Amino acid sequence: MRADLYWFARCNSRVHGAHDTALRIVESITLNYVTSVVVNRVTCRGTSPGTRESRRTALSAVPREGGVMIEPISRRRLLRSLAAGVPAVAAGGFRDVAVVHGQAARTSELERLRIDGGRLRSQIEALSAFGRPPGGDFSAGVSRVAYSDADIAGRAYVMDRMREAGLSPRIDPAGNIFGRRKGLTPGLPILFGSHIDSVPSGGNFDGDLGVLAAIEAVRTLNAHGIYTTHPLEVVVWAHEEGGTFPNGLNGSRAVAGRLIQGELEHSWNGLLKKDGIRRIGGDPDRIHEARHERGWFHCYFELHIEQGPVLERDGVSIGVVEGIVAIARYRATIKGVANHAGTTAMADRQDALVAASQLVLAVRDVVTAEPGRQVGTVGRIDVSPNAANVVPGSATLSIELRDLSEATLTRLADAITLRANAIARDNRTAIEIAPVGGYAGATADRDMQAIVSRAADVLNVASERLPSGAGHDAQMMAPLGPMGMIFTPSIAGISHSPEERTSWEDCARGADVLLQAILAADHTTF
Repeated sequence: MRADLYWFARCNSRVHGAHDTALRIVESITLNYVTSVVVNRVTCRGTSPGTRESRRTALSAVPREGGVMIEPISRRRLLRSLAAGVPAVAAGGFRDVAVVHGQAARTSELERLRIDGGRLRSQIEALSAFGRPPGGDFSAGVSRVAYSDADIAGRAYVMDRMREAGLSPRIDPAGNIFGRRKGLTPGLPILFGSHIDSVPSGGNFDGDLGVLAAIEAVRTLNAHGIYTTHPLEVVVWAHEEGGTFPNGLNGSRAVAGRLIQGELEHSWNGLLKKDGIRRIGGDPDRIHEARHERGWFHCYFELHIEQGPVLERDGVSIGVVEGIVAIARYRATIKGVANHAGTTAMADRQDALVAASQLVLAVRDVVTAEPGRQVGTVGRIDVSPNAANVVPGSATLSIELRDLSEATLTRLADAITLRANAIARDNRTAIEIAPVGGYAGATADRDMQAIVSRAADVLNVASERLPSGAGHDAQMMAPLGPMGMIFTPSIAGISHSPEERTSWEDCARGADVLLQAILAADHTTF
């Protein structure tokens, strides 16, 4: 009498030669064939004669050598996992293995996987229709502002693509869309995705690439019958852009517990944020339920266009993001005296706009006065009464500072305040600078950076490390678990514009790196 006996050979990748030792042990106990050899674990299936007692005897005879342990897989566990529609799960967790149609994929097989670049392009082009200017084409850009009709239609399109990939979309109370693919174990998911909302008159790659590449990665795994140990979770973050309501990263901030008290009552164009969340299927009354604590995912990846000129200038296709800059935002209010433009002598004027103009230049001068990558921007200014024949009586302007170092931002803000005090005195005006929001910086996990870099190497694609000067949902995920970002080049460094472009070849390369990074992270312990 012979009975099937399933074995699990576990080897420690940190022990020199453990992988080869595991294979030798497999051979020494005369198993029929090896069904899995992936990186640092080996799963085997074979036959052994006799009863349960004889199998225990066989197991006791298995040698224990440098970093290797052999375990049996129960037939009951095998059948249960098959009934659940996934390949066999080994005793103790079956970690770090990707299985193809019940046979484990060797590392070389996984490294040959490529996404369908043509399908990715066609879906990016199709998504661009939602929010396209009337009569325009792809080159005209998109205005798919969060909570708008275009946003709702775009989200519906993406959820349809998720369903095609075998994912069942669900919307959390903050309006974020999630779609999970089962893993071999019910453990922590590998989370990856981006956003699809845009700034007014934005481009078709910012966020869209990361979302549709995430879905494409799942479709590629499905097409090749590959199952990962960890569940895979595609996410479409709600309301990432901050060009409408005062703050961006809204969906991911809700998940990270970073919402500001009272911000659901903020309005834009007559729409309250809480009502916008309802429009996209969220529930602001339960938004606290969207929050997660640290450790709720295995790791997080986000593929995104660089939105800057570095990668294109350096002739590199993949950016390995080291960290995301901190952002500090302020509102400067300048009060002068409105008066008749024809009868008020120049020497008698308390011109709020003149003072505001000098403050704009002061921001530039302070930020450029020291070496570094820090940037400062005055992107919005409002003047009152805003009439051609009236000396401006008041002005309000935005000041935004960005740098990886929060200490640098504090130092710059203090220096700008000193300059503002001097400008107010010289112009006989009053200037008040008040903080209105911002985000803490985030450092990408070192192991995640290494995974992305290695994924690019596997694909023979040039990469380099760089910081992100733009804010991303990834920075909200960094406090919750290992975070990594992948950048693709932005042609001419242009973003947040209809002129935003990334070559289709680089889009495909970025998606391939994402796929390889997911597979590598599946057998990485953080």
